[in-house]
Amino acid sequence: MALYLTRFSYTPETWARMIENPEDRREAARTYIESVGGKLHGFWYAFGEHDGWNLWEAPDNVSMAAVALAIGAGGALSSIETTVLLSVDDTIQALEKAKSIRYRPPAA
Repeated sequence: MALYLTRFSYTPETWARMIENPEDRREAARTYIESVGGKLHGFWYAFGEHDGWNLWEAPDNVSMAAVALAIGAGGALSSIETTVLLSVDDTIQALEKAKSIRYRPPAA
C-alpha cells in the first residue's frame, strides 16, 4: 500500500462550529480511510499555510482519491492537497529506471 500526505484548511465557518462544539476529527478520518481498506497513521493541526496534516495509507491512488474527493465535497474545507509519498526503495528503482530514458532538453 502507498502512503499519502494530505494538507488541508478549514473554512472560517468550520472553525466557528468547532469552537462552539470542539471535536476530535481523528476518528472520522480513520473511518473514511478504513472504508476503502486503508489506515490513518497520523492527524495533526498546525500553524501556517495549512490548518492540518494527515498521513494515510491506502491500497491505491483511486482509493485515496475517493477519500479526498468525499472529504473535499463535504464543504468543511477551504483547501485540500494530497501528495503520494515514495519510499527510498521506490525512489532508487525510479533512479535506476531513469538511466534508460534518453531525455533531450527543449530546442536542443
